[in-house]
Amino acid sequence: MSTLEITDLAVSVSTEDGPKQILKGVTLTIDDGQTHAIMGPNGSGKSTLAYSIAGHPKYEITGGSVTLDGEDVLAMSVDERARAGLFLAMQYPVEVPGVSVANFLRTAKTAIDGEAPKLRTWVKDVNGALDRLNLDSTFSQRSVNEGFSGGEKKRHEIAQLELLDPKVAILDETDSGLDIDALKIVSEGVNRFREREGKGVLLITHYTRILRYITPDVVHVFVDGKVAESGGPELADKLEAEGYESYLPVAR
Repeated sequence: MSTLEITDLAVSVSTEDGPKQILKGVTLTIDDGQTHAIMGPNGSGKSTLAYSIAGHPKYEITGGSVTLDGEDVLAMSVDERARAGLFLAMQYPVEVPGVSVANFLRTAKTAIDGEAPKLRTWVKDVNGALDRLNLDSTFSQRSVNEGFSGGEKKRHEIAQLELLDPKVAILDETDSGLDIDALKIVSEGVNRFREREGKGVLLITHYTRILRYITPDVVHVFVDGKVAESGGPELADKLEAEGYESYLPVAR
């Protein structure tokens, strides 16, 4: 059983005017088999939450805790967090010129598992994952994200998710920039991951369209660095109809 527990998490970033607090006490728990969706306006801290959990050095933890199966995530290095079972799909995946997708995936799998996968079965696994995401087998010979379309970048990240098999997937605006066909393919990949035993998903999005394909167990409204309201899938429908205005501070 896998549980990601975030308790009263506070995070700040350095600015020219000094530290600026972004997260102001975030508390939520993703239990085994659950998918949580976080929705909120721009600048509310959604991506900050994702990167803070993953260990981005830009973000300073000023309070609270994050545990995975009872282990202190915040005490781990970035690579230790990945080996413990955390996975982050970034909104803007970076290019890695000169490193092929095949080598990248095998290196990542080796680092996480502590041993290299057997080459014959690994090639079969990679080609199968690419095929399920509508990517040709020759895709594995291209440099990571170099010259990729937006859809190819996001499908590549879901291929990583399938092959690396973490405990908890944090998906930061995975639907950003996707056309309807790519959105369906990516969503199907996430759903395949969710069907595996003992998996959790934290899905960050601006829009409800991806939630038509990936049904969350819990929806959180994120405003001004904290959770303003939590509810079931129907909360996303309310946000679609009414927007975030009722959650925003009244201008004086």
